[in-house]
Amino acid sequence: MSAISIECVANQGCRIGESPVWDERESALLYVDITGRRVCRWSPATKQVQTITVDAPVSSVALRKSGDYVITLGTRFAALKWKEQLVTTFAHIDKDKPNNRFNDGKVDPAGRYFAGTMAEEVRPAVLERHQGALYTLSSDLSVVKHFDQVDISNGLDWSLDHKTFFYIDSLSYSVDAFDYDLQTGKIGNRRSIYRLEKEESIPDGMCIDTEGKLWVACYDGGRVIRLDPETGKRLQTVKLPVDKTTSCCFGGKDYSEMYVTSASDGMDKEWRSRQPQAGGIFKITGLGVKGVPPYPFAG
Repeated sequence: MSAISIECVANQGCRIGESPVWDERESALLYVDITGRRVCRWSPATKQVQTITVDAPVSSVALRKSGDYVITLGTRFAALKWKEQLVTTFAHIDKDKPNNRFNDGKVDPAGRYFAGTMAEEVRPAVLERHQGALYTLSSDLSVVKHFDQVDISNGLDWSLDHKTFFYIDSLSYSVDAFDYDLQTGKIGNRRSIYRLEKEESIPDGMCIDTEGKLWVACYDGGRVIRLDPETGKRLQTVKLPVDKTTSCCFGGKDYSEMYVTSASDGMDKEWRSRQPQAGGIFKITGLGVKGVPPYPFAG
């Protein structure tokens, strides 16, 4: 086992960095700055970050089979053409809830875009509760609502056999599992597989490795944790030099590097002076496991 190494590869001070996803076509890492209203692309070759500014909080980004990307911004599912910097809305949800916005989203193994909503925060993790819901955008651009009463819809991923959907509603302090039907995209039989300990704080974004284990970024916990969804046991903790770790994904040419996003919103001057890399993007090497390439949206 090689030593674990952590490096801040992009320190732009994202307000809320989120939704990291590796783009194999571009050999680059995509991510968003939600409240900064930016979609970002970091190239390991040039060490440069390209950004596109959008007109609403942008909470997730995913690959699209036909090229370019799909995003969730405000309460819209949309397409993003990178070169043209063009956003085209596919669907508008939660129209009856003007205070809502999308949060985390990810594409399932069949090419559907799952994403959930939440009420706008008064300050980090303080908001009107039970306002959110979980949705799917299908390849025909129709939208399905799975359930509501969500506080902060967050991390999501699928088991390697595509029979289980993993999901986090942050303020439940739990990682949940559902039975999942790949053909229909339907989910059911919700249960908790891991409850966070006090020092782990708030579960945020999540990804899965090729051994079927889950990695969860802990907001205000300054760490990512590796969980066994079968036993409900924590297997590993990797601490980062910032408290507000928000999400994680695997990337690099063989998906052996982990990328972790972070936030700086809600930190005062003194806190920031202690954590100058808050809002940065971190690369972790030497974990000894690889990740699963992201699925592209089929629409």
